[in-house]
Amino acid sequence: MQNPGRRTRSHLAAVTAAAAALATLTLGLPSGASSAPTPAAKPDGDRVAEKAIAALRDHPLVARATRGQAFSATATLRDADGSTHVRVQRTFRGLPVVGGDLVVHQGPGAAWEGVSQTLSAPVRVSVRPTVGHIRAERAVTAKDRVTREIRKVRVEGSPRLVVDAIGGAPRLAWEFTTGGRYADGTPSRLLSYVDARTGDIIRREERIQTTDGEGQSLYSGTVDLEVTPSGWSYQLKDPTRGNTYTTDMNNRTDSLFCTLFGVGCSNGTLITSTDTSFGNGSTSSRESAGVDAQYGTNVTWDYFQQIHGRNGIFGNGTGSFNRVHYGNKYVNAFWDGTKMTYGDGDGVSFGPLVSLDVAGHEMSHGVTENTAGLTYSGESGGINEATSDIFGTMVEFHASNGEDPADYYIGEEFDLAQHDGFRRMDNPSLDGSSHSCWSTTTKNVDVHYSSGVGNHFFYLLAEGSGPKDIGGKAHNSPTCNGSTVLGIGRAAAEKIWFRALTVYMTSGTTYAQARAATLNAATDLFGATSTQRAAVATAWSAVNVN
Repeated sequence: MQNPGRRTRSHLAAVTAAAAALATLTLGLPSGASSAPTPAAKPDGDRVAEKAIAALRDHPLVARATRGQAFSATATLRDADGSTHVRVQRTFRGLPVVGGDLVVHQGPGAAWEGVSQTLSAPVRVSVRPTVGHIRAERAVTAKDRVTREIRKVRVEGSPRLVVDAIGGAPRLAWEFTTGGRYADGTPSRLLSYVDARTGDIIRREERIQTTDGEGQSLYSGTVDLEVTPSGWSYQLKDPTRGNTYTTDMNNRTDSLFCTLFGVGCSNGTLITSTDTSFGNGSTSSRESAGVDAQYGTNVTWDYFQQIHGRNGIFGNGTGSFNRVHYGNKYVNAFWDGTKMTYGDGDGVSFGPLVSLDVAGHEMSHGVTENTAGLTYSGESGGINEATSDIFGTMVEFHASNGEDPADYYIGEEFDLAQHDGFRRMDNPSLDGSSHSCWSTTTKNVDVHYSSGVGNHFFYLLAEGSGPKDIGGKAHNSPTCNGSTVLGIGRAAAEKIWFRALTVYMTSGTTYAQARAATLNAATDLFGATSTQRAAVATAWSAVNVN
């Protein structure tokens, strides 16, 4: 989230490493060049993946096929009618193609139904770098020394050579990961891409997601919790939701060694109580912030499971965990791919950053990371951030908590001064920086501001245009083309966005492609001639995405 008083420097856990390949095909080689185990001996997921790879072999033009290109299936999704959607990663002459991922869609009986991808043309690049990794590394570290935004920058691990196809023509690039810290203590783990032919920095992505904000719970009143008995005490640990738990960092921060190499990190001390009650509703008890964090995790888990059928943030039933009381007057919170970390705020403008919409927002980054993997730059970065605002808001509605009435204001609970929040989905441009309407410059602004287009679209789709009172707060959503939009309700809108994210969006999806993805999702869910599909088209047009 963006603090109107200062610029947030963060937010993306970039695309995580794919699961082990279920099937592989090298295009340009004879179809019999590799053998496969007997199909009957394979799990169903393997067979579905192999059919998807085989379908790509039969549709080389759609697959953007070139000699030396290979595909590996990483995840499968099956609809109730037997249709399947297989996520596939692409390599070129053995190098990963960043932004070359795609989703293969097949109907019942493996009937071909096309692909979703952002790669617009076949990859044709030389894989011989003219700029060595040492020179490329100097370009990265020199930039950090000049900007001075990040302190004590160190390169993590070894660079790797990739084909970068995000946001333009594919280019051979060196990919570096650097670690450090921002001035406010927030850890940084930047992914940098350097053109291996010219030495120019192509783009950079922050892999640690952060947000600014406020805090029996402190913000949500008395809430129900599942706790774990241990001897004569009880742990703030939920065995019903993947063993999610919450710890106290005792105002320590991560060491630089932890930030750089991911080892020797402190997970804090598991919060325990002598009885089944935790916290007292105020900051005088260190347990209170832990209650909010655990509650936020629980509600977010329940939202994705009950509304979308997703088994936890990672989709496999495993839980994340929370660390509270991080640093001294730390006005931030971040998701790093495995856990949430919350600061206590400065106690003046911001309280502890453990409010419900913060938890829902940040953990939704984890859902995006483990599905479409939207790159955190350009328009795809805005869609990534909008996805977290959308689902963070829907988590708030799902909670139906009278102490924190749901609305489309982002971050209002931990804003001690005004309770107005940092962003508004009904009219994003009211913050002075966000884009309510798409333009050719949208891709060039900070992802927190380009997210406004996606936020505005979703609000119009769910609620419609014009003045309304929602959660006790005034909302008024104008359109960019002067039209009047009738909303279809949150229940339909959130289903459409989730299916578009998990089935049709890929790492480099633009707003124009998000329009196509949501239209496909609406068709799948409600039919090609449905009111819902027509509303999706109308809402996108109302924010200038045509």
